[in-house]
Amino acid sequence: MLTLTATAAPEGKGSAAGSKDVTAAQVNGTWECKLNSLQVWALGKGKLQILFEGTYEYKSPQGPMANTGQGSGIATIEGDTAIFRPEGAEEGCKITMKFTGGKLIVKQEGECGFGNHVYAEGTYKKTSSKKPTFDQDR
Repeated sequence: MLTLTATAAPEGKGSAAGSKDVTAAQVNGTWECKLNSLQVWALGKGKLQILFEGTYEYKSPQGPMANTGQGSGIATIEGDTAIFRPEGAEEGCKITMKFTGGKLIVKQEGECGFGNHVYAEGTYKKTSSKKPTFDQDR
């Protein structure tokens, strides 16, 4: 199992599953995809703190509208892949986050309670390496 800390570990080591380990420096920060953002911070011992904020925009007879949602909690990471289920989400919710080639590829299974048509799935680009502000930090 990968232990992430605030300091970077050597790159290129493979985990037992054959996936490439990622360092805290590679995962930490804010990642964006269209109108969605994922804030990620390595806590060590294979755990990541996560905050997802998503938006679905659409047109209505009254004009432009949007549904928004968010989810937060702790993900477990092994190699380059983290598994996340937001606090309070349904049992069938599973968000898989794969850090690869400077991108974050996110797949969502099940309903995660983000709101109508709000999903975490997509390919995210890192927009900041600064430590994100999580709700308990505000």
